[in-house]
Amino acid sequence: MTDRLPRGFSSEAELEVKRSRFLARVERVDDEAAARGVIADARERAPQARHHCSAFILDVAGVQPVERSSDDGEPSGTAGTPMLEVLRGSGLSNVVAVVTRHFGGVLLGTGGLARAYADAVALALRDTPRVRPVTRTLVRLEVGPEEAGRVQGALLSRGVAVVDAAWGEVVRLVLAVDDAAAAEALASEVLQRPVALATEGETVTELPV
Repeated sequence: MTDRLPRGFSSEAELEVKRSRFLARVERVDDEAAARGVIADARERAPQARHHCSAFILDVAGVQPVERSSDDGEPSGTAGTPMLEVLRGSGLSNVVAVVTRHFGGVLLGTGGLARAYADAVALALRDTPRVRPVTRTLVRLEVGPEEAGRVQGALLSRGVAVVDAAWGEVVRLVLAVDDAAAAEALASEVLQRPVALATEGETVTELPV
């Protein structure tokens, strides 16, 4: 999986070229509806602007990423495609970029427009934080209530993520681990007896890059 912006993250930047103002916004999104919602919001914020050009990239499990772009009335290929190229070059997915242009009265030409739209997106992406999805195995460990607190604390202190705990006559701890065999060995060491961990699937955790 490629890097992403943190959930809920949004960044804005402004670029002025020959009195035209290019207001760029990049945001983390996780589906096409959310991406189109960001684009619609940009239109609502600046209804007087003639162009709200956009591009987005979305990861889809098992298939190629979804990529879309729009020139929104600018000459073909002068806005959406250059913006999409910047997103591709950033190495990010699940990201949308919208650039709202306020015309300044001076024509920029096709080359000038392409540079301005690309530069505006690059400026909004500059120094943004990133996270990287990491797939981990979920395993279940069953212990007695009298030892659950000690075991949970020992596992947490050694970097094992405890993602769920169900308390009863038997306490069931669900752990997110990189290596199920290593986690089983660690749990056996903590409990000072052999234990078997049951696999419960996988989870995706996003870690800072």
